[in-house]
Amino acid sequence: MPDLSPDGVLAELQPIFREALNSPKLTVTRKSNALNTPNWDSLAHIELIEMVERSFKVKFALGELQDLKEVGDLVDLVVEKAAKKG
Repeated sequence: MPDLSPDGVLAELQPIFREALNSPKLTVTRKSNALNTPNWDSLAHIELIEMVERSFKVKFALGELQDLKEVGDLVDLVVEKAAKKG
């Protein structure tokens, strides 16, 4: 069972971002976004979302995805969805 605290979710996201962005040494923070993270383009974004949904067994609505501006927003959304499911 993954750690569903904000810090735990951020830690779980690290390997997902590294794989999706093809960047083995990448470290994302809550402030990371597509503008300040190498290789994060629209195609990688779709792959990231799919991988996060599979990893955490959650589904995001389109409206929720439009509100995501940085990794911290994604972390909070995963924590919120996992808590509701839980």
